[in-house]
Amino acid sequence: MKILITGSSGFIGFSVAKKLLNQGHLVHGFDSMNNYYDVNLKKNRKKILDKYKNFSFSKGKVENNKSLSKSILKFKPDFIIHLAAQAGVRYSIEKPRIYLHSNIIGTYNVIELAKRVKVKHLLIASSSSVYGANKNLPFKEKDKTETQLSIYASTKKSTESIAHSYSNIWKLPITMLRFFTVYGPWGRPDMALFKFTKAILKNKKIDVFNKGKMYRDFTYIDDVVKSTELLINKIPKLNSKKKYKYDSISKVAPFRIVNIGNQSKIYLIDFIKTLEKELKIKPNKNLMPLQKGDVKLTLSSTNLLKQITGYKPKIKYKVGIKRFVKWYRSYYNV
Repeated sequence: MKILITGSSGFIGFSVAKKLLNQGHLVHGFDSMNNYYDVNLKKNRKKILDKYKNFSFSKGKVENNKSLSKSILKFKPDFIIHLAAQAGVRYSIEKPRIYLHSNIIGTYNVIELAKRVKVKHLLIASSSSVYGANKNLPFKEKDKTETQLSIYASTKKSTESIAHSYSNIWKLPITMLRFFTVYGPWGRPDMALFKFTKAILKNKKIDVFNKGKMYRDFTYIDDVVKSTELLINKIPKLNSKKKYKYDSISKVAPFRIVNIGNQSKIYLIDFIKTLEKELKIKPNKNLMPLQKGDVKLTLSSTNLLKQITGYKPKIKYKVGIKRFVKWYRSYYNV
């Protein structure tokens, strides 16, 4: 298969690209290599991908339609996995305009070009943050999502709406991937596990928001990669005879939303205690109030993912933390 991945030097994009390259697919990466976090981490991910003969790359921003068009029209992919986005809930409060450009305009550009080259399936990264203040647990794809609590979450919800309308008008098969707190080796430095590990190893205080009284559905990167890989060929079809008990397929478009989570809510304090044991260092905690835009709890239902692919994310957070720490010590020579 010819697969174009936006955000290929990012955490999830790199991990998905590497798996598909190992399977022998032709993969073209597209990434802006921006400095939202350490660019060297992105460059080192790309260096690994560059070793594959079946990998090619273009540098550019998805909001730059000219640059994006050149790459997509030249490569002519069968499938597009759109993972490029401006991430970070807290940063979206400081720099909201960046999110409007990158996440909404950028995603619109990808969808328009996917229609133009007639891809077989377009997969787009969304986020568990779209559930916002939803109190129904676990979060299901069919739940109403009208109460986003951050600019980041709002841009992700907007892209879901745009994608559905395009899918309806042009009968373009689209799957939205609602990721739940992804972590693991090669992760993002702005995420909790990475920040905690870095601070603890430097004997610095760790900032613990809402005094640690938070729950997250931590999802290990390998589970995310496997789920995404399996969904590529599970193309949503209009008026499909295949019916799912937990289906989120649109009745008017070949469009689907799928949660990708671990179906377990982990108490943040327990998460930190596990990291303490792994590092063999007890950190000093800076207990802070809940940050603007944050949610106190996330918990996924992945019944639909299981019904579509036969796969259920399974890696426990204690195992995931152990693997991350091993990678971190090796990468940073700690």
